[in-house]
Amino acid sequence: MNYIKRILGNRELRKKIIFVLFMLFIYRLLAHVPIPGPDPDNVKSFIDNVFSKNSALSFLDVFSGGGMSRFSIVMMSLGPYVTASIMIQLLTIVVPKFEALSKEGEQGRRKLNQYSRLITLPLAYIEGYSMIRFLGSISAKSGQSLFANLSFLQWFVMLTSIAAGTIFLMWIGELITEKKIGNGISIIIFAGIVSQLPTTVGQTIQKMFVGQFNTQELIKVVVFLTLALVVIAVIVFITEAQRKIPISYAKKVRGAKLYGSIDTYLPVKLNMAGVIPIIFAAAFMNIPTLIGFLNTAKTPWIATSAKWIQTTFMPNTWPYAALLFIFVFAFTFFSTFLYFKPKDVAENIQKQGGFIPGIRPGTQTEHYLTYLINRVTLWGAIFLGLISILPYLVKPLTGDVNLTIGGTGLLIVVGVAIEVRNQIEAQLIIRSYEEF
Repeated sequence: MNYIKRILGNRELRKKIIFVLFMLFIYRLLAHVPIPGPDPDNVKSFIDNVFSKNSALSFLDVFSGGGMSRFSIVMMSLGPYVTASIMIQLLTIVVPKFEALSKEGEQGRRKLNQYSRLITLPLAYIEGYSMIRFLGSISAKSGQSLFANLSFLQWFVMLTSIAAGTIFLMWIGELITEKKIGNGISIIIFAGIVSQLPTTVGQTIQKMFVGQFNTQELIKVVVFLTLALVVIAVIVFITEAQRKIPISYAKKVRGAKLYGSIDTYLPVKLNMAGVIPIIFAAAFMNIPTLIGFLNTAKTPWIATSAKWIQTTFMPNTWPYAALLFIFVFAFTFFSTFLYFKPKDVAENIQKQGGFIPGIRPGTQTEHYLTYLINRVTLWGAIFLGLISILPYLVKPLTGDVNLTIGGTGLLIVVGVAIEVRNQIEAQLIIRSYEEF
């Protein structure tokens, strides 16, 4: 209670929090703005009869914050922007120009972010078209026709509205990031996932009160809630876990004064990448779903390959879970070494006159940090991978009740909540020092 009073008592911080909440309110309003084109009666019939019964669509709908089931202008959420960010980060490794920009500090990051924005626009059109064709193919199989006989102008208006929704969300995310309450993109994804909780909880409670749950189903709900609490506790523990690398600074002579040695440490988190690997992996796992429009390709091998990929890697299948684990595992290492570069850290320690006890400064420190980061990140990557496929591991115990959010959603929700808390605490500490 005292913590909340401290937050509300700080006028500047309170204004920032209100601004972030207002941006999220606008995002939730956009999730109810439908795209122009499909007939509203056909859309309602499709959602009631097909969408809610399709586990793959329900799984994808969680990460769009319900925008996909409503055919809203933010149905793609921030997927195109996340994909663009991945492409730019990969280019920083391959292309020397992008690598040089990544080392130019704030100005270089701004240029790279601008490139990400530029790439997001065409990707929004491409991914939006793929998603509409995918939904159209599912509706055709069910005997309905959502997007039949659409003219070029209608296609253009639909795709432009979807692209505009994505760009607007990207802008909102950057405005939230500027307030230093947390990463805006992660907070928007967090809000989309959490927005599905009230409906799910309400439906479950309603079924319990009207007697639609038998004893076995009630046991599954209790098991699910227990597992959810345990998983949340484990996520918090792993997220806060860190390895402290001791750093010593030798005595320095500055002018006529002699400064004594200082012993400190370099914190290395077990999960240094946070929720970024999960978000990146989720964006890539949409590819098997989005290539559904290639099923009708005139080239036989393309159509056959697209059908095989789409069928094999459908959500809630074991091949999908295995591929998701691999993507999360790989992106954990990629993200960790993207933000923590042993060579740069070793150089900075050496320039400041520091050293790791028992390790020579320079190259040996770099090798030691690389070895240590690899070992720590290995366990962090395994943890993130297991969390991402948690619904498949516990499905025999809980049935389908856990697939509404799953381990991936829990990790994003808990991870973003911890990040926001840390950012708020940091601002509170800064402002407490400014008062003296």
